[in-house]
Amino acid sequence: MGGGRRQRCVMGLVACAGMLLAAGRFLHAEREDKTMAEPHDKTPANVPEQCPLPVSEAEFKRRLSAEQYHVMREGGTEQPFNNAYWNNHQPGLYVDPVTREALFASTDKFDSRTGWPSFTRPIKPESIIENKDTNHGMVRTEVRAKQSGSHLGHVFDDGPAPTGMRYCINSAALRFIPLEDLEKEGYGQYRRLFTPAAGPSDSPSR
Repeated sequence: MGGGRRQRCVMGLVACAGMLLAAGRFLHAEREDKTMAEPHDKTPANVPEQCPLPVSEAEFKRRLSAEQYHVMREGGTEQPFNNAYWNNHQPGLYVDPVTREALFASTDKFDSRTGWPSFTRPIKPESIIENKDTNHGMVRTEVRAKQSGSHLGHVFDDGPAPTGMRYCINSAALRFIPLEDLEKEGYGQYRRLFTPAAGPSDSPSR
């Protein structure tokens, strides 16, 4: 074999080796990029799961029971005197079951003798939206949670002092957090609502 031909063969082998080395480096770098892009850990089990906003209907269906979905997303009404919180006298917070927004406090709850949990006011007025409801041949004011847009119940002007209002709310639209669990559930800033000096202006923001 002539010297020129041998030289060309050697050069070709060197070029091929260089291409293989470059390809190997590229594949290695790509694997590293994919590994870095993958999440390293999920939310710890002891941290309450929160729902990103806005909430999809699929997420509502995943998180809610059939009765909760009927009440909160379809505007249904549960049976009076046959629901979770109408006769609940424990101190604590009532929150949105999906978004976990604090809505009502037991310090504003009273016995309306209607069979549904009733409150004189929400913790924060801005957490509630009101709509005119003309269903069932009546004119009422519907109450919804602002963050989730979910139906809660209705509000009437026949409540006791100090507001004269009655927020008549479905238990299925609420989740109760007992006072002793506020810190564990991430609501420690609301504990001051349960001190004698707390008033409407003392409501914490969340």
